[in-house]
This record gives sequence, C-alpha cells and structure tokens, in this order.
Amino acid sequence: MKDLKRYTTVLKIIIFLLVINIIVGGNFVFTVLAYIFTCLLMIIRTLMVPSESKIKKYLILLYIVIMSLQITFISLATFQPDHSELQRFLDRLFGAAVIWFPFLIERFVTINKYSSFYLPSAQEVSSISFADIKSGRDKIINTMETVTKAGKAFSVENLKEIKNDLHRHNSFQYINKGVLTKEYFEEAEKWLEDRHIYIILSNTGSPASEIISTFTRKQYNHASLSFDPELKTIISYNGGERVYPPGLNYEMLDFFNKKADASILVYKLPCTQEQKTIILDKVKEINRDGSAYNLMGLVLRYSHKPNIMFCSQFVYKMLNFAGIAYFEKRDGEVKPTDLIEMDYYRRLQFVYEMKLNEN
Repeated sequence: MKDLKRYTTVLKIIIFLLVINIIVGGNFVFTVLAYIFTCLLMIIRTLMVPSESKIKKYLILLYIVIMSLQITFISLATFQPDHSELQRFLDRLFGAAVIWFPFLIERFVTINKYSSFYLPSAQEVSSISFADIKSGRDKIINTMETVTKAGKAFSVENLKEIKNDLHRHNSFQYINKGVLTKEYFEEAEKWLEDRHIYIILSNTGSPASEIISTFTRKQYNHASLSFDPELKTIISYNGGERVYPPGLNYEMLDFFNKKADASILVYKLPCTQEQKTIILDKVKEINRDGSAYNLMGLVLRYSHKPNIMFCSQFVYKMLNFAGIAYFEKRDGEVKPTDLIEMDYYRRLQFVYEMKLNEN
C-alpha cells in the first residue's frame, strides 16, 4: 500500500501539464481555473492523508489564501489587454510559476511541523473501522459538494464578469464622492426619531457573492445599513452596478436580484436619536471626503485609507462610531454573517425576510 505514494507523482504530472498549457497558450480564465483546480486537489490531498487535525486546518486555510492572492494578483497586474506580445508571454510565465506555491507551502509546513504526509500501509488499512470508513466517506461527500459549488461559482461567465469589472476598482485612492444626494439625507433625517438602525443581510447571487460563498460556506454574503424599516435609505459599500464608482452607494434592486432564490434578512438594533445622528453625520463625511470599495481587503484584511472599506467592514465601523457595536472584532475581519452570529447578547431584533422573486 505504501506504493500508493506514487499518487504524488501523478499529481505533479497533472500540475506540470497545466503549467505547460498556461505557458503555451493560457489566458486569464484558464490560469484562474488552474489555480482553483490546484487548490482543490491540495485540499482533497490534505483531507485524505493521515496527519494532525491542526496541521490539516492550517494547510487548507493557507491553500485558500494562496489561491485568493494568486487570482487577485494576476487580475490586477497581469493579463492586461494593453500588454505587448512579450509582456503576455511573461504574464503566462509568471502565472505558470506561481502555480507551484501550494506545494512549496506544504513542504515548508510539513517539514517544520515534523509531520509526514503518507498513505496507510496494508496493516494500517486492515485495522480501519467502519466508523473510520464512514468518516472518510462523509469528508469525501462534503468535499465533492464543495467542489461542485465552486465549479458553478467559478464558471467562465462569472470570472469574465469579475475580470471586466476589476478596472473600475481602486484599493488605494478614493474614487467615489458625492453619490448620496441632498434628497437622500433629507429622507434619512426623517427617520432619526425612529430609534433603531436597520442591518440587512442579502443573498444576492452576484458572481462575487457566489465565489465568496464557496469559502465562507454562508448563504448571506453582503451587508447593508438603513435608517428606516422600508429600506428607502439603504446604503452600503458595493460595486455601484456600473452606474456609480465602487464605494459608498445606494443599494439597487438589480444588485439584490441576480438569482431565482435571492433574498434579504432585515434586523433592527435599538439606539438613541443621538447615536443614529452620529452614524448619519459619519455617512455625510464619507460621502463628502470620498470612498472606494476595499477589494484588496477581502483577501488581505487591510485598508489603505479610512474610507476604503467592504460592506460588513462599513456596517461594523458605523456601529462602532455610534457606540452601539455589540461584539468586538477588528473591522477588517468582520464577515456579513458575524453581524448576526456574534450577537451573543441578543441585541438585534428580527424584522422580516424578503424573497425577491416570490409574488
């Protein structure tokens, strides 16, 4: 059975063939799919071979982070339409080189942790219990479900849509200013006496949301804020739906309604009129000074400037400014579902769920 170690050689041959294909004629979409395929292979490999549970979790997290960084970097720095033939060749060469990073990380981690990845011997196989078999089967089923979902999320259409939208983003400079109008703020001021701030989670079905969902395994991957329960004043950090620059924007119905089962959850958080005014004043300040969507922060958990944020980061920071945040976490690490799941003291009150495609 130890001869089964040969599967490592087979795996490397597969990766080598991917590398050759990228160098010879690879494009952006093919390279991204190669990174995803490699990441999934390494995760399956990690789950299947005996090792400490802690090391497995560590490696899987690293593989996902590496894949995210690979995709982010080649999206921003390589495969640009204005590149010359030489630059395109160098792009493909670089894209092929970084595909080996997960193997280097595995080698580094396993050596430093004194852990050896191996397949079981015949004697070890004979001692495997039915519980072990069931556990292994469940892991394989869960992995295959994840792979199937990832395949849909990372479809060519989704990747092309994301790639075509990347040039609109800037994670270093404010590119959105003054989008929220005087009429918006007049409407928001009407609701200051309503002593609640409204938090909205949405399951939009956008390409970015579907990809994020494969990593978070959460249904709701976008967060918004509203000053009223009817959502006339709903805002968040978003891509602007190619109408406004990415940053602090109105939430548009088109953004929420990108799949058949799109839905939103609305919660309310008690606050004073003064606390609600603090949030509104801060929104006015961001609208005046400028903002940008923190695309880089989704991966690196870093904001280059104060008003460069992603959706849940924005919602949490507004609550923090007003002194009504109900859990402690670094704002750059807050996920949309944290706003619900980390409400340990039950401060939030559920208001309603809206399924956008139900009559």
